[in-house]
Amino acid sequence: MDKKAKTTLVMGASDNPSRYSYLAINRLKNSGHPVVAIGKKKLNVNGVTVENSQVPFENVDTVTLYLNPLHQQPYYDYILSLKPKRVIFNPGTENEELQNKLDKAGIQYMEACTLVMLSTGQY
Repeated sequence: MDKKAKTTLVMGASDNPSRYSYLAINRLKNSGHPVVAIGKKKLNVNGVTVENSQVPFENVDTVTLYLNPLHQQPYYDYILSLKPKRVIFNPGTENEELQNKLDKAGIQYMEACTLVMLSTGQY
């Protein structure tokens, strides 16, 4: 397991404790990973400011998606502009169109669950 902290952008962030994006923010933080987040509303989740616009975050290692494919479309260019090392498509977010764009940009992607990856030491 790579112990190096990976700055992670959680897209589709929510302050609803029953949402997977909420759990991901907390587990990423608890695992020592810096977290930035974007959601519908500007809010705060466990000390993480959730932005409601396409903030030009720097040094994003991983983008983890909690947006269905239709809601991902406005973010295609934004995600590519961040030049992350990888994008994680959590269950229900799989998107062949975005995956093709990532391929062309040389950005790794995977269909996986961030929460499972963290709990099994694969993050």
